[in-house]
Amino acid sequence: MASRPLNDDEVLSEMNKMVAFIKQEALEKAREIKVKADEEFAIEKAKLVKSEQQAIDALYDKKRKGAEVAQKIAQSTRTNKSRLKLLQQREEHLQDLFSTARAAVEALSTDEARYVQFLEGVVVQGFLNILEPDVTVHAREMDVALVQRASDGAATQYKEISGRTVSVTVVGSLSDDIAGGVKLVSGTMRITLDNTLDERLRLLEDRMLPEIRADVFGANPNRKFYT
Repeated sequence: MASRPLNDDEVLSEMNKMVAFIKQEALEKAREIKVKADEEFAIEKAKLVKSEQQAIDALYDKKRKGAEVAQKIAQSTRTNKSRLKLLQQREEHLQDLFSTARAAVEALSTDEARYVQFLEGVVVQGFLNILEPDVTVHAREMDVALVQRASDGAATQYKEISGRTVSVTVVGSLSDDIAGGVKLVSGTMRITLDNTLDERLRLLEDRMLPEIRADVFGANPNRKFYT
C-alpha cells in the first residue's frame, strides 16, 4: 500500500509529539543538571563550612594557648615575687642575727679582763703564723696600753711554745670606729694578719652562713651536694 501524504492534522500531531519528546528530554536534562548542581553546591558548602570551622578552631586554639601562656607568666611572676619576698625576709632575719652578733663582739672590748685575754690569744696566734723576730702590732689608739700588755704576755707564750723570741712594736694606727682587735705586720712587711674583731666576725659569717641558714630555715631541698 503506497504511503500517503500526511494531512495537516496528522502533521500537527506528529509535531506535538516531537515537541513533547524534546520538552521531556529537556526537563530530564534540567533535572540532571539541577541534581548535579545541588551535589556540587553541597560539596562546596561542606568544604567552606569545614574550612571556616578549622579557621575558628585554629583561632580558638591560638587564643587558648595565649591565655595559658599568659596564665603561666602571671603565675611565674607571682611565684617569683613570693620567692623574692621570702628571700628578702630571710636576708633581713640573717642581718638581724649578725647585728646581734656584732653588738656582742663590740661589747667584748668593754670588758677589760676578757678583752686582754682575747688580744693575747690572737697576738700569739699571729706570732706563730708569722714566725719572724720583729712584728708590728696595729691597734686602736684607745687600746694601745691594753695591746701592749697583751703583746708582752703573748711574747712570753710564744717563746714557751716555739723557743723563739720576738720584738714587738705596738702602734695606735687603727680606726676607733672598728670593734677592736689588732693587725700584725711582719718586720719584712711581707706578711699581714688581720685579727681585728670586725674581720674575724666577717670571716665567721662567711664560713658559717650555710650552716646558719640550715639551722634557721631548714635544709635547702634543691641542694644535692654538700662539701
